[in-house]
Amino acid sequence: MAIKSFQGARKQQQNNTEEIPFKVSDIMCTDLITFKPEQSVEEVIETLIKNKISGGPVVNDKNELVGIISEGDCLKQISESRYYNMPMENDNVEKRMIKDVETIDANMNVFDAANKFLDSKRRRFPIVEEGKLIGQISQKDILKAAMELKGHNWK
Repeated sequence: MAIKSFQGARKQQQNNTEEIPFKVSDIMCTDLITFKPEQSVEEVIETLIKNKISGGPVVNDKNELVGIISEGDCLKQISESRYYNMPMENDNVEKRMIKDVETIDANMNVFDAANKFLDSKRRRFPIVEEGKLIGQISQKDILKAAMELKGHNWK
């Protein structure tokens, strides 16, 4: 008695030769909106609203990262300004920005970067090379890359 197999022919796996982005440098944003330490907080708020962003890196004249300012930093300034009845014009970015900025390596694997976002609860990480700001990666950048990789093998 012959035994029949009901298993269909196996589909040949496609050998995709296209480059799949796996490094932070492959998906980071390099066209950044940056701020200067001497800028007013009001200018920052206007820029955040106009560009629909939640914060950005602060750089000096040599494009060296000196801080990061976010919507939260601006909200804190508005709240304190109202509480102490102080005019907002007297405040600048340098007084409100976070100076101890955690950065991320451009050569880091995208999946490791995703874990770093989860561990740190940050929304964005600047990328610095030889002291200069070269880019930034956000949680949204990781999500976009994941959607582009959808359908590929997650190796």
